[in-house]
Amino acid sequence: MAPSRNRVTPTGEIEAFPLRGAWTGNRGILHSGREIVRFHASDLWITCALEFRGRWREQWLPNRWTHLYFHDEAVSLAAGHRPCGECRRASYRSYRDAWEAELGGGRPSAVEMNRQLHGERIVRGTRRRRFHEMPWAGLPDGAFVLLGETPALVVDGHLAVWTREGYVGHRRAPRSGTATVVTPPSSVAVLRAGYPVQVDDAALRT
Repeated sequence: MAPSRNRVTPTGEIEAFPLRGAWTGNRGILHSGREIVRFHASDLWITCALEFRGRWREQWLPNRWTHLYFHDEAVSLAAGHRPCGECRRASYRSYRDAWEAELGGGRPSAVEMNRQLHGERIVRGTRRRRFHEMPWAGLPDGAFVLLGETPALVVDGHLAVWTREGYVGHRRAPRSGTATVVTPPSSVAVLRAGYPVQVDDAALRT
């Protein structure tokens, strides 16, 4: 059976490819029938657990949010999502506390984080992704960058190249110059503050 168009790339595109997801999540109601007809429906973009309290819901239901799937949590953060405050309460609190520790301004509400992330991931008035230029030095593990047009994950001083079949190959990350960063700056700050992002084992050097 061909995969559905509900997998998310690090740059936030919704595509059909067979790579399994460690997480689900949503951006609101994006589908009509079994077709994706919009990029997002609001500024609420969350990452959810695949299982929570035995709940189950059929996909592609009319007028219900669209299930999306992410290879690992680093991909979901790069795509512009944050942890859900219900099914991932502990992760949500960890993310929020890391946000406060690194960015200051007091403890943010979910609404405040949603609004700031949305401005960082989308060019206003479009569905076009924003990327951000940052120094290579100091980029935390778990952040995604672009190598040309190819997403790659920063991990342990190296870059793990992401493909629609999973992570392939490693190369040493530059120590100077500027990177084109996919992960929104606020989530980069959260990672820098020590948020324990889940990364697929294939991204780790052996």
